[in-house]
Amino acid sequence: MKSDPDLYAFSPYRDRPRITWPGGKQVAVWVAPNLEYYEIDPPAHPRRKAWTKPHPDVVGYSHRDHSNRVSHWRMADVMTRHGFPGSVSLSVALCQHHPAVVADGVARGWEYFSHGIYNTRYAYDMSEAQERAIIEDSIRTVRDATDQKIRGWLAPALTHTENTLNLIAEYGLDYTCDLYHDDQPTRIATKSGDLISMPYSLEVNDHYGFFVYNMSPRDYADTLVRQFRRLADEGGTVMCIPLHAYLIGQPHRIGPFAEALHEIAADGRAWATTAGEIADAWRAQQ
Repeated sequence: MKSDPDLYAFSPYRDRPRITWPGGKQVAVWVAPNLEYYEIDPPAHPRRKAWTKPHPDVVGYSHRDHSNRVSHWRMADVMTRHGFPGSVSLSVALCQHHPAVVADGVARGWEYFSHGIYNTRYAYDMSEAQERAIIEDSIRTVRDATDQKIRGWLAPALTHTENTLNLIAEYGLDYTCDLYHDDQPTRIATKSGDLISMPYSLEVNDHYGFFVYNMSPRDYADTLVRQFRRLADEGGTVMCIPLHAYLIGQPHRIGPFAEALHEIAADGRAWATTAGEIADAWRAQQ
């Protein structure tokens, strides 16, 4: 077995050419709301259970459905108020299940990329044909719902095959959020296309913050501000804030989150932007 997948070249952080962002900003900040759909009784996968409880899991499903009924609107309003557009990691089935949520993002000028069809369908063991069908479905469904061509990919439930990166590059997508190895964009080695890794974060992902690290809402907000300040001090960096509305949009969490966005915006060093704009600005300097 190879010890290195050879997806990207090694480049020591301190030896790199300086990246400059528009307006002389120090750090490109993009917010990635995960607009997702979880099936209450998904098909069983031999490698991974969709729910910890036997299906149908009414509790798990309804907890997450809070995103689409209530907490999306709280989260989105806070983002808009403080000048942060969304780059949406979309379960594309949401376009059929809850089109009003997708339309709200479109009205706010948000960018959409694919997070698979459902977040309860996993890529493990998929054939190339099956994966192609999902990519084609994603391109078609998002185009029909938003009039956008998806540019990026975050694998459903962070599940992949050895073909994933090559396939999304072949279909003309230009960034992946599935690698967590850097605080700057990185060119990815694929058989065709021009794919880059867009910095995405597990460390300041609200799912990890609340479910893994057991942070309080105040702790999580403080973590966002400290992450931003360090990256701004270093300069030429990217900060991603991955969100799930059913977590960050709860009444007891939304206040500290709003305060964190206010503080980041007021600092003056943040370029509040989208993943696609970061990709374009980075490519223009290479």
